[in-house]
Amino acid sequence: MTHGPEKSDPAIVAMKPTNKAEQPAAERSAVEPEAAEPVERRAGTKGNAGQQSTHRTQSRTSVSQALERIRKAASERKKERFTALYHHINTELLEDAFFGLAQNAAPGVDRLTWKDYEADFERNIEDLHDRVQRGAYRALPSRRVYIPKPDGRQRPLAVAALEDKIVQRAVATLLSAIYEEDFLGFSYGFRPGRGTHDALDALCVGMHSKKVSFILDADIRSFFDEISQQWLIRFLEHRIGDRRIIRLIQKWLKAGILEDGVVSVSGRGTGQGSVISPLLANIYLHYALDLWAARWRRRGATGDMIIVRYADDFIVGFQHHGDGRFFLEQMRERLGKFALSLHPEKTRLIEFGRFAAERRQRQGLGKPETFNFLGFTFICGKTRAGKFQIKRKTRGDRLRAKLKEIKQEMRRRMHQPIPEQGKWLGRVVRGYFNYHAVPTNGRALDVFRHHVTDLWRRTLRRRGQKHRMTWTRMTQLVDAWLPKPIILHPWPSDRFAVTHPRWEPYAGKPLVRFCAGGAR
Repeated sequence: MTHGPEKSDPAIVAMKPTNKAEQPAAERSAVEPEAAEPVERRAGTKGNAGQQSTHRTQSRTSVSQALERIRKAASERKKERFTALYHHINTELLEDAFFGLAQNAAPGVDRLTWKDYEADFERNIEDLHDRVQRGAYRALPSRRVYIPKPDGRQRPLAVAALEDKIVQRAVATLLSAIYEEDFLGFSYGFRPGRGTHDALDALCVGMHSKKVSFILDADIRSFFDEISQQWLIRFLEHRIGDRRIIRLIQKWLKAGILEDGVVSVSGRGTGQGSVISPLLANIYLHYALDLWAARWRRRGATGDMIIVRYADDFIVGFQHHGDGRFFLEQMRERLGKFALSLHPEKTRLIEFGRFAAERRQRQGLGKPETFNFLGFTFICGKTRAGKFQIKRKTRGDRLRAKLKEIKQEMRRRMHQPIPEQGKWLGRVVRGYFNYHAVPTNGRALDVFRHHVTDLWRRTLRRRGQKHRMTWTRMTQLVDAWLPKPIILHPWPSDRFAVTHPRWEPYAGKPLVRFCAGGAR
């Protein structure tokens, strides 16, 4: 039976039981039974959906209150569907979405920039809201662009038109208020209040606190391009019963990609680079992978097991090799049901942990293998006291790619005044350190700064045959403009202890242990 909104609060959305609760068994077989099992809570989730920044008006309060009501309803009624969301796409939410967009972002096929739209903002946003509510809004094809990858290949991105970005961001805000209550604790990618360093911290803490001896380094092949749109809609319908929201998402999926003057439409993929694509990807993997992996950890693992996922890149740690092998085999089968496959070269099960070095030495196999995750290489190391320590250093290919990028830009800036070059290089190096300055990575920071210094020196020497750029003079310039390589991030265990309280209420149980890789 459909549950309508409470009369005392008309903003509460109407909901009804999920698809699984309504469909007969024959129809439910396509989606695994665990699709509606209880999910993990995490620290800081409460209130995330209500922290959206809005235009400097009273709309901030109204939008935040509406999102908080949606979040609360999603938290309290895990197995029901939201049937009345569309009316929340009002002018206030669209304004919030517009001012949340990057002002210097590349334009889509409409060639409309943020500044152009702002010039007549009130009229534009009212017209957009009217078209959305009347059903007259039409999505435009996304413009295909390519950006270089560290391995030299090109990554395809889809740049949506400005109004598509606005509506997508508004819908993503509504859906996030719901799904942030459903997503599991080991999912970190593209979520409010969670970033890459949170995932890195969780992985390090999990490997130190659990009996991890084997690591499954997994990567889904061309994930954003291979997503089944049919399965994506079916996953969305588990929680979203408002057909107008579903039709909006279908419009964006079917709008196609414009490349070389030709629009191509496919039944696969979400258009990597679009505003709503990260959220849709998380929803897809939540049902296709996360819920299944969490159940496997509870029922299939014979020893300790940890999971950390960031988008389509995830690491699974096991105490026993047999668990890792069985999990990998069954995960291949599981992903295959949903049109996904693992990258054969980037997916491997390796020996890694506190006893890996000793065991491999006895077997004459040399040092433990390393693995990469979120821009860092993870290494089995030791402290000065001889205790096991996970060491992280910047990936060599990423460091070389960044230096190559700086070299190309320095050639373009060759004849700029030295202060201008110094300011730009200072921003680049500072941004690099802000991400990579983690404990145990100090040497890589020194190497990066040294190479940047050498690139700058070579650039200045090319400006004329009678150069006077000695190393003494170069050292003075570098000390004046480039930051020194210091560790900026705390140890993972210190930050993880702050961001994840020791005990949390969960799924009706009074106390649950919250650890790296999810609740236990």
